[in-house]
Amino acid sequence: MTAAVTTFKDLVFEDTVTDMCGVTMNDSVEGRLVAKIMEHKPGVTVKHYPAMIRIDGHGKLIFDMDEISEALGREMDPYIFQIEMSTHYGRMLIGDNTVELHADFEGTREYL
Repeated sequence: MTAAVTTFKDLVFEDTVTDMCGVTMNDSVEGRLVAKIMEHKPGVTVKHYPAMIRIDGHGKLIFDMDEISEALGREMDPYIFQIEMSTHYGRMLIGDNTVELHADFEGTREYL
């Protein structure tokens, strides 16, 4: 169990590699909908904070714009998705209708 962090000096920094990738979404209609879709996918964790939503996954996350658009009732493309996303970690690939995040560089090698 990790001890609670109360000040900056209490932080423990580790020099390790992770198999995680993720996004921070604005807490908006679109962001909440994306979170609702993604929370049912295997290996995905969704955490709600005031004004933002974290969506984290192991290995790879794929955001399907058709799936999001259908649930939203209007078009969501990768570029609008990036407007709703305030930050990400992992290697991002923008497809015609998907946004993919890969924790490992090898997952994106074929696109170089």
